[in-house]
Amino acid sequence: MVQAVDLIISPQWIVPIRPAHQVLTQSSLVVNDGRIISIGATDAILQQFQANEHCQLPDHLLMPGLVNAHGHAAMTLLRGMADDLPLMTWLNEHIWPAEGEFVDADFVTAGSALAMVEMLKSGTTTFSDMYFFPESTAKVATELGMRCQITTPVLDFPSAWAANAEEYIHKGLSLHDDYRHSALVNIALGPHAPYTVSNKALKQVGTLAHQLDARIQIHLHETAFEVEDALAKTGQRPLIRLAELGLLSANTQCVHMTQVSDGDIALLQQFAAHVIHCPESNLKLASGYCPAAKLLERGINVCLGTDGAASNNNLDMFGEMQTAALTAKGQSQDASALDAFTTLEMATINGALALGFDAETGSLEAGKWADMIAIDMSAIELQPVYNVLSHLVYAVAAAHVSHSWIAGNARMENRRLTGFDEQQFSKLISQWQRKIRT
Repeated sequence: MVQAVDLIISPQWIVPIRPAHQVLTQSSLVVNDGRIISIGATDAILQQFQANEHCQLPDHLLMPGLVNAHGHAAMTLLRGMADDLPLMTWLNEHIWPAEGEFVDADFVTAGSALAMVEMLKSGTTTFSDMYFFPESTAKVATELGMRCQITTPVLDFPSAWAANAEEYIHKGLSLHDDYRHSALVNIALGPHAPYTVSNKALKQVGTLAHQLDARIQIHLHETAFEVEDALAKTGQRPLIRLAELGLLSANTQCVHMTQVSDGDIALLQQFAAHVIHCPESNLKLASGYCPAAKLLERGINVCLGTDGAASNNNLDMFGEMQTAALTAKGQSQDASALDAFTTLEMATINGALALGFDAETGSLEAGKWADMIAIDMSAIELQPVYNVLSHLVYAVAAAHVSHSWIAGNARMENRRLTGFDEQQFSKLISQWQRKIRT
């Protein structure tokens, strides 16, 4: 008996990520009620299923949507305003003053929408965000149908969103309750960094995360200065301090980690913590190099993030993959370091694992949400195509992403976002640009 389903996609190639290294041809993927229900030979699929829509993509590759595991979405409105500066100068003299002047709920709504449009058009279907007014970002994500982890910020100093660490935590818990049953939005706790959050607040975050089984994301070991300053002030490396305060666990996401000792690696292994590698932001701010290949060899889960567009200056995960792979090879002087498939895992299933979404997304498997992207491999600059896995890392660019689906719903078709007026939205962003310039 033929089964009625919502969607069948028949591309030239399918790269499911799981099983590892697999590339399927002459195959199709079946979606019903937002989830993948079958992947198999096209002839057999068409005999077994009758779809409301059959999307035939003979020149395309189908793969899981990318997972951008760290960013500050609303900061897209600050793209390029303070370039070519070291991290602390960039933060203290430019970014934090601009945020103090302009950041409010409207700023975050517009900036987050701009970031999500860019992510959708460059292949990202799941992202993590850490910024002020997280309720605004969560609302935009729900409206655009994007899957995300929203990490509510925690700082000791005041902002337009909260006055002190206690209020940041209280508002974060309230947002956690609001989205407890959301299929798209997961709320995590986001202590900014060890140097901006006190022991008391960090300990409280650790306790609450344990009670709620919530994720924690924190900027950590981002620069040599951060580690040296911590040693001078406390006699401890920041990672050791977090471990003693109860913040390290399998729910902890350590962002950047450019300064890593053997002792740090042992702690990461002991607590099964995750590392989020942001290579382009780290390079641009001259923060250092995360030893991603070495961490992966030690069994530590490493995934990828773009960081914010103010320090990158884009949210292109294909570019992030290429940069991660190439810098790992140059850093180690080993051309086999971070091979193409390992890098693809970092941008998909590893990111999903770090965010706690790996049972639902990050690979194309029956039972998972149909979070997928299609890439047009017919572009002349991609010819010839010998190995699609290496092509995805070393040749494909964001502009080659033609389609995206989240939970089986089309978010982009032939480079056009569905149900979204890009031209009108551009006018809104221009208004923000004029406001910030003045």
